[in-house]
Amino acid sequence: MPLKGVKVIELVGLAPGPFCGQVLSDFGADVIRVDKAYQKEIENLKRGKKLVLIDLKKDEGKDIFKRLCKTADVVIETFRPGVMERLGLGPDVLMPVNDRLIYTRVSGFGQSGSLAKKAGHDINYLAISGILSKLGVKDRPIPPINVLGDYGGGGLIAAIGILLALFERTKSGKGQIIDSNLTEGTAYLCSWIWESMEDSWLMHDVMWPKKDQRMSNLLDGGSPFYRCYRTKDDKFMAVGSQEWKFYQPFVETLGLDIDECDRNEVSNWDQLSEKFAKVFETKTQKEWTEMFEKVDACVTPVLDLQEAHKYKHNVDRNSYFTNGRPRPAPILCRTPAAPLSHDNSDYDCLHTKQILLNYGYTEAFIKQLTDKRVIEVESIASKL
Repeated sequence: MPLKGVKVIELVGLAPGPFCGQVLSDFGADVIRVDKAYQKEIENLKRGKKLVLIDLKKDEGKDIFKRLCKTADVVIETFRPGVMERLGLGPDVLMPVNDRLIYTRVSGFGQSGSLAKKAGHDINYLAISGILSKLGVKDRPIPPINVLGDYGGGGLIAAIGILLALFERTKSGKGQIIDSNLTEGTAYLCSWIWESMEDSWLMHDVMWPKKDQRMSNLLDGGSPFYRCYRTKDDKFMAVGSQEWKFYQPFVETLGLDIDECDRNEVSNWDQLSEKFAKVFETKTQKEWTEMFEKVDACVTPVLDLQEAHKYKHNVDRNSYFTNGRPRPAPILCRTPAAPLSHDNSDYDCLHTKQILLNYGYTEAFIKQLTDKRVIEVESIASKL
């Protein structure tokens, strides 16, 4: 796999850090998760990773962590600025010993600024990034499930940063600190929105006829040819018939007269949407799916999480594991990801003792560390 041989130390935290580590693990990196001894966090995205339980507040625990990082390529931490420094495990301590180390800091607001040390969640980061103002219904913003900030602007952008730093290191031989945060990462992920709203952009008026209003524009659910419609069986169809070559077969498949479905006047969009909605309610999702599979109109069924892996195209592509979870993307032709299809259980991925043995610790010293509760070699969950 493309990241085979890359050693990653992931400090267990909230969503973006584990997802960043998951991406690296799926593509071959050796990821060791470091969690609190006797205070293990509830978390997921641990597929293919190893787990050590260490009390980083104790000197012996700090020494273990430093030894892990001495030969590591990457560290991922998701704490507020200053936490690792107070533990004595910040980049100022770890990088002089390992100048190839890529120290990745994934935070909500970044390592500096007036909000840097404030708490927040996905909704807060999207709010100050400007993106949340464009999401939702006409009368109020509505946050999406936390994938946009936590996993897109957070974990995925951090993973890209790590890959960039690994590539640069092949030339300089040096590691570096990555300041990756959800606020800026999400904004960057959505750069096109700012660009498309500029008055100088040729398609500005088409894309954003009412840019100060949500659900009133081309791609935000305001247009009748780019939105979801309820079917007879209370499911939905997704319509993306933007271009005329798709819009015409869309209207014709609905059994409507194209001359009576003028889409060019924005003031008529609501009425046209109501007309389409009434037609969609006359058939089931299955019936509409079968009809639209025969034409090229950019209309597809809205599948739920339990159905997606059974959909023919997804089956053809082997896009999901048999348990319904998505496979890693993208697909590399020579060195594709080869991950497990499921998360390790706490018992399966608890490797504290074995990892410490690999790093030169003796059985006797590991027992001393266990007796002093510096490390945990057998989690409560593994005893159940």
